Order: sequence, then C-alpha cells, then structure tokens
Amino acid sequence: MSAYLDLLMFAALMVAILSGFPVAFSIGGVAIVFAYLGWVLGVMDITLLGATSQRIFGLLSNSMLIAIPLFVLMGAVLEKSRIAEDLLDTMGRLFGQLRGGLGISVVLVGALLAASTGIVGATVVAMGMIALPTMLRAGYDPKVASGIVCTAGTLGQIIPPSTLLIILADVMSNSYQQAQYEQGKFAVEALSVGQFFAAAMLPGFLLVTLYLLYILFLGIIKPQAMAAAAMTLPKPTSMQIFSAIVPPVLLIVAVLGAILGGVATPTEAASVGAVGAILIAGVRAGINPRVILFGVIALALLGVLAGLYPVRLQRNDLSTNSYILGGVYIALSIVGAVAIIYALKALMKRNVMADAVTSTMTMTAMIFATILAAGIFSLVFVGLGGEERVAAILTSMPGGANGALLFCLAFVFILGFFLDFVEISVILLPLIVPPLILMGHDPIWLGVLLAINVQTSFLTPPFGFSLFYLRGAAPAEVTTGQIYAGVVPFIGLQLIGILIVFMIPEISTWLPGWLF
Repeated sequence: MSAYLDLLMFAALMVAILSGFPVAFSIGGVAIVFAYLGWVLGVMDITLLGATSQRIFGLLSNSMLIAIPLFVLMGAVLEKSRIAEDLLDTMGRLFGQLRGGLGISVVLVGALLAASTGIVGATVVAMGMIALPTMLRAGYDPKVASGIVCTAGTLGQIIPPSTLLIILADVMSNSYQQAQYEQGKFAVEALSVGQFFAAAMLPGFLLVTLYLLYILFLGIIKPQAMAAAAMTLPKPTSMQIFSAIVPPVLLIVAVLGAILGGVATPTEAASVGAVGAILIAGVRAGINPRVILFGVIALALLGVLAGLYPVRLQRNDLSTNSYILGGVYIALSIVGAVAIIYALKALMKRNVMADAVTSTMTMTAMIFATILAAGIFSLVFVGLGGEERVAAILTSMPGGANGALLFCLAFVFILGFFLDFVEISVILLPLIVPPLILMGHDPIWLGVLLAINVQTSFLTPPFGFSLFYLRGAAPAEVTTGQIYAGVVPFIGLQLIGILIVFMIPEISTWLPGWLF
C-alpha cells in the first residue's frame, strides 16, 4: 500500500471534496493525514512540512495575486449597482425582435460583463433572474434558454480580466521556471499575467463567435425553439444604448489597455478598474454626472502626466517647473479624491459598498485559502513520490508530446465534472504542466488550452457551478434536467474551441508575441 500512497491521497481528496466538507479544509486535512501516514510507513520525510511556512509567506507576498481582490471588487461593485441589469434590458430590447435576438443579446452582454466583472456567479444569477424569464415569455425552449444563460455567464473565466487567468498565470509561470531549472537553465524567464490576458483575448472572442453562430443556426433549423420576441417595450434610444454600453466599455478599455499597452501592471490596472467601477456606480446612485466626469478627467490626466513627467517632491534639487507640476498633480489628486468620496458616500447610503466588500472578502478568502491548502497538498504529494509518477505516466503516453497533452486535457475535462476551477488549477496543473513544457509545448499556448478546458468545468454536470447558480435563480417551471440538457451543445462548442486552438496555436500566441 505504501507504494501507492500518492494515488490513494488523490482518491481521498476526491471523496473529501464530494462529501460537501469545506474545500480548503478538505485539501489541507487530507494532506496532513497522508503526510503522517507516509511518515509512519517510512515513505516520506516529515520535515518537508517545514516548508509550509515558506509557502505561506510566498503566497502572501505574491504581488501577482494582489490583483484578484481588486478585480473581484470591481465586478462586485458593477453587479451590486445593477449596471448588469441595465445592459441586459437595453440589449434585449435592441435585439429582441430578431429570431434568436434575445439569445444573441444575452451572449453579447455576457461577453461585456465578462470583460468588466469577471465574476461567473454574479453574471449567471443576474441573467437568470432578468433574461431567462424574458426568453421564456417570448417562447424560447427552456433547455435552449437555460443553456445560453449558463454558457454566456462562464465567459467571465476566459475573457480577461478574470481570476482564473490570474491564478493560471501564476501556476504557469512557476511551472515554466521549474521546467527551465530542470533543463539546466539558471537565468530563467518568467511569464506575466499580461501575457495570458493577451493570449486569451482571441480565444475568448472565438468562443463568443461559436456561440453566436450556433444560436443563428439553431434559429434557422428549429425556429420554434427561438421565437422572436413580441416586444411590448419600445426600442432603446441612442442615448439609452450609449449610457448602458459606453461606461463598461470605457472601463474595459482602461483596464485591459493599461495592461496590454504596458502602461500599468495587472495589480495597478485592477486598482484603476476598482476605482472606475465605483465612479460609474456613483452616477447610477444619483451623483451629479459632472462631478464624476471631472473626477475621471482629473485622474486620467494625473495618470498620463505623472507617467510622462514624473516629479519627486522629496528631492532638494527641483526646478520651478517641477514644483509647478507637483502642484498640478496635487490639485488633480484632490479633484479625483472628491469624486471618489462623493461616489462612495452615495453607494454606502444604498448599502452597495457593504454588499460589494462582503462579496469580495468572501470570494477572496475562499480563493486564497484553497491556494494555501493546495500548496500543502502538493508538498505532501511530491514527498510521497507523486511528481515522479505523474512525469512517468506522461512520458509513457503513446503519441509523444501531443499524446501526453491530449491525455492531460481529457483528464482535466473529466475532473471538471467534480472539481472547481481553483482546485484543478492549484492542485493538478502544477503537477502536469512542468513535464508538458519539458516535452516542448509552448507555455502560453498550453495555458490557454487549459484555461478553456477548466472554464468548461462550470458547465459540466453534476457539479458545474453555473448550473447551481442558474438553478437558484431560474423560475420554478425550469427543471434541473432542462438546465443540464441545455448546456450539452455548448459543452460541445467548448470542445470545438479547444480543438481549433490546438490545431491553430497562433490564435493564442500571436497577440502576446506581438505585444510582449
């Protein structure tokens, strides 16, 4: 039995997670139990657990992961301030009179919310409560409507910025450095979050295109499943469309533009996104738009000018021009701060900030606790010889490097039926990625393939998170079986997307290669 403790450990983890016990405690508890079991049986050096403190310190000091709570806060503020509802209502009235138009609008809104919030649960729940009843009243087949809402909501995990891509970037970068060390390279290269954001852009749009083509095709061959809405509400005016779509788009451009343009790190861009979301929500909360506009202009000017003409006021050799610039920067900071304070005050009155901060803390704590527990798990798994076993399995696969990659993609897909994306990313991927990189696979391309695959775990029954979110928000007449049946075609589209990126790697590697 001692020779197979690593495999038994993985099996025990699956049982513990499926039992419903909190995930982070399940992972950490299984790791500790098997560490001492391995020590008693003489197959593990228990002093390896002494590295736990280093892993905790490494996690807490990882600047890359600081972006997670900031992006989560950005999405939570936009969701709690009901900006998503405005988007859904406007797009639904814009496209509703087309056959399949409501489905098209849900996918487009899902893509916009993915790029501005990145929170799958919030997006699925919002669309389940607003768009799904509208689609059902318009005569949509419940299975088709449920599948569209579920799938559009998961786009937040592949279209940047997303927590999945940030976690994946950290895992892939560490694995890439580990692979380089094993190759005898000591001047190692690192991978950045920005590279993975850039790499996921085109595959994300590819998935959106596949969904839209499927909806249009289904509208032709099964028109009874996707009736055109008999719209009782008037079409939105140009001003309504502008006010609903432009603010989130500007926020997306500011955040992603800053990252992809090299102007800001992902953490800095995430802070810009969080402040931008608060200002946008402030307008929704009733603040005079001019106050917010002046604040946005002041902060934008401050960012641009301070980048072009930096001033260090603590130096004693400054010129008169530097003092003038410093005064201008201080004035711009005050104008921006006033706008932020006004927005925060209005949001606090409506309990928007309290709800958003609570949601952010809950999700961030869950993610970081899981990452921390997974670090202990992987430490024990390596101590029991699991790393060598995984490498041996992959190198013995028929078909060489591609055979090993296809096996890993299939294994991750199957695990997605039972495990969450965080668990797969921080437990399994650090074990399989280094051998795959050593076999010659490009880490950026590999990361995008795995990202699309892990994203599919939100849709795969019986434990797909999107399915649970929609079950809680959907009308009573929509059955769980209809929700499960509705996502099956979209799971197929996800697999087609993986196949296209597998066959044409340039879809994921061209943009980061050009930008970085």
